[in-house]
Amino acid sequence: MQRLLWALVLLVLFSGSALADASWPYYGGDEGGMRYSAAKQITPENVDDLVRVWTFRTGDLDRRSSDLMHETKLEVTPILVGGHLIMCTPFNEVIALDPATGEQKWRFDPKIETEDVDPANNFNCRGVAAWTDPQGATDAICAQRIFTGTNDARVIALDAKTGTLCTAFGDKGQVKIDPGMPLRWPGEFQITSAPVVIGSVVVVGSAIGDNARVAAPHGTVRAYDARTGAEKWTWDPVPRDPKDPAIASWGEGWKTAGHANVWAPMSVDTARGLIFLPTTSPSPDFFGGLRPGDDHYANSVVALKGATGEMVWAYQIVHHDVWDYDTPAQPTLATLDLPDGKRDVVIQGTKQGFIFVLDRDTGKPVFAVEERPVPQGGAPGEALSPTQPIPTHVPALVPQSISASDAFGLTPWGRGACRDWIAKARNEGLYTPPSEQGTIMFPMTGGGINWGGVAFDPVKQVVYANTSRAIHLITLFPAAKYDELKKQFPHKEVSPQRGAPFGMMREVMLGRLGVPCNPPPWGTIAAVDLKAGKILWQSTLGTTEGVAPLGLALNTGMPTLGAPLATAGGLVFIGAAADRYLRAFDEASGAELWQGRLPATAQATPMTYEWKGRQYVVIAAGGHAQMGIAPPGDSVVAFALPAPGESGPSLWSRTIDRPGGHFILNLVLLGVGLSLAIWLGVRGWRAVRLKT
Repeated sequence: MQRLLWALVLLVLFSGSALADASWPYYGGDEGGMRYSAAKQITPENVDDLVRVWTFRTGDLDRRSSDLMHETKLEVTPILVGGHLIMCTPFNEVIALDPATGEQKWRFDPKIETEDVDPANNFNCRGVAAWTDPQGATDAICAQRIFTGTNDARVIALDAKTGTLCTAFGDKGQVKIDPGMPLRWPGEFQITSAPVVIGSVVVVGSAIGDNARVAAPHGTVRAYDARTGAEKWTWDPVPRDPKDPAIASWGEGWKTAGHANVWAPMSVDTARGLIFLPTTSPSPDFFGGLRPGDDHYANSVVALKGATGEMVWAYQIVHHDVWDYDTPAQPTLATLDLPDGKRDVVIQGTKQGFIFVLDRDTGKPVFAVEERPVPQGGAPGEALSPTQPIPTHVPALVPQSISASDAFGLTPWGRGACRDWIAKARNEGLYTPPSEQGTIMFPMTGGGINWGGVAFDPVKQVVYANTSRAIHLITLFPAAKYDELKKQFPHKEVSPQRGAPFGMMREVMLGRLGVPCNPPPWGTIAAVDLKAGKILWQSTLGTTEGVAPLGLALNTGMPTLGAPLATAGGLVFIGAAADRYLRAFDEASGAELWQGRLPATAQATPMTYEWKGRQYVVIAAGGHAQMGIAPPGDSVVAFALPAPGESGPSLWSRTIDRPGGHFILNLVLLGVGLSLAIWLGVRGWRAVRLKT
């Protein structure tokens, strides 16, 4: 009898598992952001048969002005909950789609202000969060809710089935956040990343405009009751209580400094009741003389109790940041099989190209991290940290120094110009302080691993990470010269850092023809064996097709924004690059196996799910204003293997719609055009001769 009962239990479990669809209920796939799916229908053997099965357009290209669309970033990753694929647009419209067809099921528009608004962070929404009320009836209105944050600092609760406001939450369905001080422009304080929910608490961070002022909005993390919208707790990364021991790491700066905000996605460990935050640099980014000390808890990975906001631990990635080296990505929660047993960890990628691995309970490094001396001699009044934490187990995924002899250019003149430019700057490697001379920052502030974060395969115990490689030149100038330099350099980033003795100018070091001064690859994707501390493979990511004349697709790699997706099928999917493709790489070798053509570039993270027995891979394709990638787009695209009776990829998609294909097509069209022009010219010349 006992064996029969166990057999029935196993039958139920396995039949349920077989029938259940591999889903994607959180922004990062699971609440810990592994960006991994157990779906395995698509494999290295059949990936080249993928076809585009549906495309959904938000309609923004048709409804919004061209100028407004060039201020947008479609960085969203949809989630699959309640039978709907749910996403948000850069203008914070929340849309539910049919997972099989991409047909719109409902739409909610919060009607954010778009006229005469010039937000420094642009219009952006990376994702939404879902919550099911365990106390509510399953068929009740708002028993399952969608939470979203907005560019105008609201937290909104919607019914997951209909998209209508959950009026019991806050003020008729929304909570308006008070930044605590007047904003200098409407977009100085935004919510751009998806909220997280732990228990019955919804938590949001904020994106705050950089480099405007010392006394900037606080980077407070806020938590609300998921049912009522009542504030549950707040946590400010900058300690404000004189009794807090962390005050000693700020001098008097804690009284005025803002930021250290959490603009990137957060993670949740429900079993531990913890949320994990990636905090950023204090204000202003490039001068810290008014906040002497290490500046705890800025530039850190922080664990808070989800119910109360009480800090459990914090680990600082950068001491006294004056480089805008935010902790930029979602902390990824994983379990490693180490020699002494399983260990729950937090994996944190950084702009510097480092991967930190921290114990999830204590925040202490699992693998060795050394405090190493770094360059000193900052600007007058600066108070640099003498050391910085450097992981030694896993090699950095990007170069962290460059010399004038390394300069790159397509011509001897271009290379020479870059060589001279690098030679004139202050350049002592990673953590060289900003200066009036102009300081090389390599990797740049948008380089290394950015907001997309990493993917982790829990079976193979491998991390996949994409990186960008370019140089920033950071030049300080006396604050009184701001107006003069802003007028002199209207197309460069010139920021006042009001309240500090220095303003700042930041520019990407591009040589003639707009080519980076550092050698390629400019974008890569890598696989890292965390346990062994070994880079297994590294492949270039992206071509020049989107920026070169005639679509010339040189395999140089391109700067990337977005993240990879790992699957049990043995593939890593990623968009992210500055050409119009979703790519699939072999998990084992790093070989690029497939490219799917998109309507626009995809500075977003793909997701995948199984729906009614079919695996779909979905990515947003909308271009990116800050990367200068044009034209913008408004599409979400789904790929799948052909269903029974459907045809596979066309000859066109297998040849022309691949990197390099459009260059060949353009050459053919150019040749035809030139031939036609010559033929018409000859005919015209002959006609003239006959008449004369």
